[in-house]
Amino acid sequence: MGPMTLFLIFLLLNGWTMLRFRQDKAAAIAGRRRIPEADLLGLALIGGSPGALLARHLFRHKTRKQPFSMLLQLIVLVQLGLIIGWLLL
Repeated sequence: MGPMTLFLIFLLLNGWTMLRFRQDKAAAIAGRRRIPEADLLGLALIGGSPGALLARHLFRHKTRKQPFSMLLQLIVLVQLGLIIGWLLL
């Protein structure tokens, strides 16, 4: 897989993550069934963390919810550590 393909997958994954956060926010407002937090965190874990962070900011969604916020921050820190470690090799 080439770098452009990986970049496209990354963009699509983060777009999907943002869409799911927006859908969950809309469901919360309407009193409908919500997207499980584990699903949202799973999207962040597989590479959608930039989209998750941006969606939280844009939609003001799950910004104070614990332990969700702590787990999302942990995912981001681990991913940053892995990226930095990979770059330093």
